[in-house]
Amino acid sequence: MYFKENLLNRRNFLRFATGMGIAVGLEPLIPSYAKALSGAKQSQDKPEYPDVIALQVRETALKIGDRDAKALTVNGSVPAPLIRWREGQTATIKVTNQLKEDTSIHWHGIILPPNMDGVPGLSFAGINPGNTFTYQFPVNQSGTYWYHSHSGLQEQRGHFGPIIIDPIEPDPFEYDLDYVVMLSDWTFEDPHKVLANLKKMSAYYNYQRRTVATFFEDLPWGRMRMDPTDIADVTGATYTYLMNGLAPESNWTAIFKPGQKVRLRFINASAMTFFDVRIPGLKMTVVQADGQNVQPVTVEEFRIGVAETYDAIVEPDGEQAYTIFAETMDRSGYARGTLAIRQGMSAPIPKRRDRPVRTHADMGMNHHDMSNHDMSVSSGMNHDMSGHNGHSNMNHDMSGHSNMNHDMSNHDMSGDNGHSNMNHDMSMSNHDMSNQDMSNNTEEMHSGESHGSGNAGEPMMAQSRLHEPGIGLENTGTRVLVYTDLRSIAPGYDQRKPERELELHLTGNMERYMWSFDGKKYSEQKQITFYNGERLRLIMVNDTMMEHPIHLHGMWMELDNGAGAYKPRKHTIIVKPAEKLAVEINVDAPGNWAFHCHLMYHMKAGMFRTVAVVERPTEAS
Repeated sequence: MYFKENLLNRRNFLRFATGMGIAVGLEPLIPSYAKALSGAKQSQDKPEYPDVIALQVRETALKIGDRDAKALTVNGSVPAPLIRWREGQTATIKVTNQLKEDTSIHWHGIILPPNMDGVPGLSFAGINPGNTFTYQFPVNQSGTYWYHSHSGLQEQRGHFGPIIIDPIEPDPFEYDLDYVVMLSDWTFEDPHKVLANLKKMSAYYNYQRRTVATFFEDLPWGRMRMDPTDIADVTGATYTYLMNGLAPESNWTAIFKPGQKVRLRFINASAMTFFDVRIPGLKMTVVQADGQNVQPVTVEEFRIGVAETYDAIVEPDGEQAYTIFAETMDRSGYARGTLAIRQGMSAPIPKRRDRPVRTHADMGMNHHDMSNHDMSVSSGMNHDMSGHNGHSNMNHDMSGHSNMNHDMSNHDMSGDNGHSNMNHDMSMSNHDMSNQDMSNNTEEMHSGESHGSGNAGEPMMAQSRLHEPGIGLENTGTRVLVYTDLRSIAPGYDQRKPERELELHLTGNMERYMWSFDGKKYSEQKQITFYNGERLRLIMVNDTMMEHPIHLHGMWMELDNGAGAYKPRKHTIIVKPAEKLAVEINVDAPGNWAFHCHLMYHMKAGMFRTVAVVERPTEAS
């Protein structure tokens, strides 16, 4: 068995201890930015779940590390206070805006009515300065989630916090202590200035570009006007990486007693940063992904994309300390905390790994020997790469792929891309998907559709990469979690075959810092249509050379990772460069919902759609 059935003991009803305060419903942080507390004592009393929670959003002066900062806080803290609910209750939250600008709260991963989802402009007007808005919705799920602003760039300024929903039936795993580990990135710059810098020069924060020493090695990339070190748009050049609101030198600490099982609820609340998480000397048993229980899998490391959550159980032993190390994917920095038997202890901080470098695999060329291939125009593969940084005009003039010479350097970005909506309604009678498995590693040549000037590059091949750990984790010597490891603990409740297929391409022009779906920014094409009651297969193809964490509001995405009936349910899915993957969606939530990349500056630059869930059109008689 993967878990003990019908486990019911006091371990799963103990007080919840986090590095942000002991949660009985909701408690503020003390001091305002974070406070490390020892593990809570066991109690026979069940947690309290208040009927009404009051939240105040305002600007607050505080310290990040040893520097003064002004953050957007909720009840005076960064991260915001922990909210704890119980499955089956009705949540009521009164949010008062004390800012000089509109604000909002989105309940990330929570299934609720569209007018309670908290996205301004989609069934919700936002919260004006001085006003109070009351959110109220039934809580019909359990697990680890989080909440954050969906207004402007407020999330980057600290407007986020954790949510824990206790299940009616106890979780199918044991633990003695319970800690939230909330990861984030902080900049002392105005986020609007960060975005302006990226629009002026996409590599503005990339201080890790290679030097003249690699000139000959980089010649093929130079011909394509690309930089193989372009891993993250925003880096440690401006970011301080935080764990529960504390900079690395502040050393957030979680206390344990030898022999205790510790549940760590990892939440990536950053604006732009992927983290690789490990605890040297300890294995982690992952038991939950995006709030959903999964069959336990033991690993030494996992990558957590922006907006994802992973719950892991560790069993520290002996009177020693362990470093919780969350290294950024581009290796430009890290967040750090400590598991210890008492305050003041620390363990060695691992040496940072070498920065990873993009390869031909990220262009969909991994099974083609490009080492001696002339990348010049005369080669017959006209790579006009004015799209810089891996988002290139990969104009493959190849047999079977003619007319792919997409020189966009002088193209009017407001023009029609010649491929609007990409809403491929494919009935099952014409397209049997019963045996499709998107987790296999078969390659498919790119369709050749350019998606217009909003897409500065197209991979040569598109394929599933769900079995890959991700760039920089290929040869670490550690057991790394991959998406094909994730299996739900019970079969999905809806085993219908998908009746419709929709393909969506993740597109971008890095040089102009434009991000989009199917080559269209949100301002150019706002809506995707789902039909209420349908079982939909959504295929996502990443035409860019960046990883994108894609988030769907209001409904679950079941990742087609080869697990069959045990597909894991996720609210956010990382799509790697040159990857093609599929999710299945039970469309059961009428209304307007957000669908977007959760890299905040990508979303702001146009990688956003409204999913309109409508009734099926009536066929003409």
